[in-house]
Amino acid sequence: MELKDKLLSSFMVFEDRLHDESKHLNDIRNDAIQSFQEKGFPTKKEEDWKYTSLNALLKHDYCISPKQETAVEFKEVKKYFIDDIDTYKIVFIDGKYSSFLSETTHDGIDVCLMSSALNKPKYKIIVDSYYNKAAKSDHSLTALNTAFASEGAYIHIPKNKVVTKPIQIVHFSTGNEATLMLQPRNLIVVDENSHVQIIERHQSLTSNVVLTNSVTEIFANKRAIVDYYKIQNDNQEASLIDNTYVSQKQSSRASVHTFSFGGKLIRNNLQFFQKGEHIDSTLKGITIIGDKQHVDHNTLVHHIEPNCESHQDYKGIFADRSTGVFNGKVVVEKEAQKTNAFQANNNILVDDKATINTKPQLEIFADDVKCSHGCTIGQLDKDALFYMQTRGIPKKEAKALLTYAFANNVLESVKINAIKTRINKLIAQKLGVNLGFDL
Repeated sequence: MELKDKLLSSFMVFEDRLHDESKHLNDIRNDAIQSFQEKGFPTKKEEDWKYTSLNALLKHDYCISPKQETAVEFKEVKKYFIDDIDTYKIVFIDGKYSSFLSETTHDGIDVCLMSSALNKPKYKIIVDSYYNKAAKSDHSLTALNTAFASEGAYIHIPKNKVVTKPIQIVHFSTGNEATLMLQPRNLIVVDENSHVQIIERHQSLTSNVVLTNSVTEIFANKRAIVDYYKIQNDNQEASLIDNTYVSQKQSSRASVHTFSFGGKLIRNNLQFFQKGEHIDSTLKGITIIGDKQHVDHNTLVHHIEPNCESHQDYKGIFADRSTGVFNGKVVVEKEAQKTNAFQANNNILVDDKATINTKPQLEIFADDVKCSHGCTIGQLDKDALFYMQTRGIPKKEAKALLTYAFANNVLESVKINAIKTRINKLIAQKLGVNLGFDL
């Protein structure tokens, strides 16, 4: 049985288990599964998927709904947390909530579970107002997630709140199933004048095959500040399709930093929608991969109102037979005068057989804007490398330092020092050297 047919038949069983769910949510699920049924999995015939094929992933016979719950000791997974600082934690194991590893709260803010929000009356106003409002139902993988989503993180920050410590969302897969498909769903609502920092990670604990199809909706209301960090450093048999939608209101600031270092295939669909004036959107990423790994960044910033800014800066370093894709689009509507939009994608090919496909795009319908885009593909500066070697720095370390310098401006905008330190160490590990300094 093909994976699409298995998912369609599994949905009927899944839906029967949700007999207590509201008619509104039930209708959303049914519309979503119909959309997925019509569209199916994306193929390379679609322009947005021209350079990324899912065929190899779709051949596996995935377990869709694991029934067994697995206990995981903190010492087994401690290294995957940002443990240098105090944080709230929402942790899932094989798609199920782990109360033992989590630290949630309802003390002035809600940091809890999607399942609670979907089923408890006290969350109804927020869920009805925001759930599935930013996610694009015409995207087949988002529709698939909407149909099956039952668990994930629910975060609501009421107005005038500055969350005093970051929130970590961590998904572990234990390998109890030979092949596993996960569909987590996150809803993050940050009200007027509030500020939150969030860190997200998906991590396999074995070499078993895992495919995660994740959807996150982020709403930054007036003057809200949202800083979101994605750390992607999974095992070689783990693949991630990450769909993140950010809806911003007047004078809000939202940033998403994506650090892609590991996994078989990673596809990041990141879309920003500016629905007010004086909005600032930041999208930055560092990709360092080798072997036959594949990382695809597909971004959109939709400028709808005037006097807004967006900044995209993605750096890629590709070794061996790895493949990188950057497909970034900025759309400026006719009403969005005085827009300032910047987009850059710069890449280094370490080996001759590494590949990068990059396509920055601007669609501008306004006439009073400042927009720029560009991309570069090259190798490390040989003159700089030679100069460093003449100063007694071994070639391997010299390459590492130049590579670090190449990616460093992305790290400069990271606001959590513990994340800077962690990413610095991950870069050193990927380059196979000790850089000899901390951030």
